[in-house]
Amino acid sequence: MERSEILDLLEVINQQVSSAILGGRDEDYEELESMGLIIIHREAVQWTASITPAGIAYLGHD
Repeated sequence: MERSEILDLLEVINQQVSSAILGGRDEDYEELESMGLIIIHREAVQWTASITPAGIAYLGHD
């Protein structure tokens, strides 16, 4: 995934308390999770993701 794609997806997640994982984007979310930028909450039927402190730092937000 390119940096611009990562930033776009992180911005969406950051603007919401938790972001529903959109169909077809599972691999993108899993890549962000493996980078430590988000956490995927798999306990519900509809998985959601939330941004980590590392994700905030990646966006340049403090």
